[in-house]
Amino acid sequence: QVQLVDSGGGLVQAGGSLRLSCAASGLTFSNYNIRWFRQAPGKEREFVAAITWNDRDRYYVDSVKGRFGIARDNAKNTAYLQMNSLKPEDTAVYYCAADTHPLRDTSSLVDYWGQGTQVTVSS
Repeated sequence: QVQLVDSGGGLVQAGGSLRLSCAASGLTFSNYNIRWFRQAPGKEREFVAAITWNDRDRYYVDSVKGRFGIARDNAKNTAYLQMNSLKPEDTAVYYCAADTHPLRDTSSLVDYWGQGTQVTVSS
């Protein structure tokens, strides 16, 4: 059974940092691109960042470029989202996802989802 377990969310003041983790099991992690999405209350789920299966390429939504960094450790079957300079508008539930689609495919038609982790940024 495939599982993606998201963790690392919390409450942080504006300007602060958080690192989210996505621990995978039940799949060959190194075969999958990993994405992070987020969903704020009353809004649609939004693509945030993606990293290729071989860690060679990354892609970000414009609103997080220069502030967020996506990474992965295939030996640990884990992906990360380092979030710096957080803003109140970054408040959302963050989800990791795995798929084999092209890196710049920002749709939510992924193969597997994590359960989400809440990030709240206070002003």
